Amino acid sequence: MKHGFGVFDHLERRGASVEGLYAGRLKLLEQYDAAGFYSYHVAEHHATPLGMAPSPGLFLAAAAQRTRRIRLGPLVYLLPLYNPFRLAVEVCMLDHLSGGRVDLGVGRGVSPFELAYLGVSFMDSRQIFEEALTALVTGLREDRLNHHGKHYRFDNVPMELRPIQRPNPPFWYGVTSPESVSFAARHGMHMVGLGPIPMVKGMTEQYREELGRHRGGPDDLNPSAQAPIMGALRHAYVAGDEREIESIAAPAYRTYYNNITKLWRDFRTLPAYGFTPEIGVAAKADSAIVGTASQVRDQIGRFFSESGCNYLVLSFAFGSLSDDDASRSVERFVSHVMPSFAENSSTAARGAG
Repeated sequence: MKHGFGVFDHLERRGASVEGLYAGRLKLLEQYDAAGFYSYHVAEHHATPLGMAPSPGLFLAAAAQRTRRIRLGPLVYLLPLYNPFRLAVEVCMLDHLSGGRVDLGVGRGVSPFELAYLGVSFMDSRQIFEEALTALVTGLREDRLNHHGKHYRFDNVPMELRPIQRPNPPFWYGVTSPESVSFAARHGMHMVGLGPIPMVKGMTEQYREELGRHRGGPDDLNPSAQAPIMGALRHAYVAGDEREIESIAAPAYRTYYNNITKLWRDFRTLPAYGFTPEIGVAAKADSAIVGTASQVRDQIGRFFSESGCNYLVLSFAFGSLSDDDASRSVERFVSHVMPSFAENSSTAARGAG
């Protein structure tokens, strides 16, 4: 099995200026690029300190000019918030600006509050998402966009921009349930899941079985992919010594918890997912990988041997973690963890793109 590493990022607001946040993150992106990470996946969030890149494509356009090898993409574009024609041409632009390095994550959004702020009913978002996806794929693949649906109508629109990657950049999907795994498999999308290793293993087993039935069919959105990518997301901190976990990583993770739960708390409710403010609890629940380099190495080895995944997406910059602390954690990972997986590292995952 081939193992690859990617990076996930929320771009959370910190005490520093937003200008400084962007500058620091672009510098980290140069570090990810030089280290050989497969792809950089950025989240889209609105009206919350969790996401200071509410326009992922805009930030990724800047990232494309600072990097050379790493793939770049949203995880995910919230399709109910976009005009599919407009998004199709922006994806084409980004594919050209990056030299064909776009990874196209799509979804409907997990926060009903964010969708509501932008005038979209969460109850309608699934139907809107699926129609928007159909129109988006048509816009990326065809010379003219024709689509007549309940939410969107396009009549013979000339598609003057086409992507470098044909027939379209590879599609990705975030999975958290059997239904979402089925959707990813039916459409041949690369998948990234959440949850403890036994849960992720169940997802990968279901994905493989269903993908085998649907791959190459009329709904396959990744016909050019040589192999499916099956990944999971974890927060990560590689410490110089164990004291850093409590002194540096733990406070930063509490800030992340406050950010990701803010809108739910504002509306006096609880998020659907079992978030915790304690990084130690998160590590025991398989949602974080923290420790010294040797401890992290062991945790990642267990992940790959037990989960059925061939890809691990790590969030190195989270909460209030400083740029310097995030950079040191990445450097320890690259120097002391990655080499243990070098034979099956990110270059191998590139074959699945």
